[in-house]
Amino acid sequence: MKSDVRNMKYRLKKYYESIKTYFLSDKRTFAKGFCFDKLFLIFMIGSMVGTYYEQILNLVKYYLDNGTIFWEFRRGVIYGPFNPLYGFGTVIMTLCLAKKKRPWYQTLCYGMLLGGGVEYAFSWLQETFVGTTSWDYTGYFLNIGGRTTIPFMFAWGVMGIIFAYAVYPFVSNLIEKIPYLLGKWITAILVIFMSLNMLISWTALFRQTLRRNGVEPITFVGRLYDEIYTDAFLERYYPNMRASQKEK
Repeated sequence: MKSDVRNMKYRLKKYYESIKTYFLSDKRTFAKGFCFDKLFLIFMIGSMVGTYYEQILNLVKYYLDNGTIFWEFRRGVIYGPFNPLYGFGTVIMTLCLAKKKRPWYQTLCYGMLLGGGVEYAFSWLQETFVGTTSWDYTGYFLNIGGRTTIPFMFAWGVMGIIFAYAVYPFVSNLIEKIPYLLGKWITAILVIFMSLNMLISWTALFRQTLRRNGVEPITFVGRLYDEIYTDAFLERYYPNMRASQKEK
């Protein structure tokens, strides 16, 4: 028995060394510059950080209002703590703010326009094509069509300054330290995962809209969605999503 355990440990060690040697064999710098690999990993990081930022903010707000701790999902997809809105916003900020050095006040203005523009565009796209809304700032001070507000845009601008001058250089350096082949494998796996994740999540929401309007499924895919991604299931992952007034 002890001999078998030793042999198993020896084989596992050999496998580990072989895998390590493979991933470290290519000495090229991974994701150098503003390439797809780096931008996609920044997208994933932004999607995750944005999700936890929103969930922690909601936890603090709920505690201040009710005196109890309540953790609520605030995601943009069903599988995993990711919100592509924050991911796309982070990528756009990377390309528009981090690529070129500017005075801080210009970065602030560009950050305001980019952040507010992305928030407005995603709100419009969601309401137009999915028939739901995840946020509505109607009645907020200096709101723009209920989709964003001037104060929130200012916050986006401040975050743009922090991101361009501090966060991006640090994150970019960390990403480039990943071994080349390992980084390529990680990126490929995450691209496949996130593509399927967004496709399934957003088509499930689209099917929910059709279901609310009394449209019966005409394919087995629609029937499968109705069985798996029920209203109760989707409510758990999108608790703040509401049917738009247009849909009603």
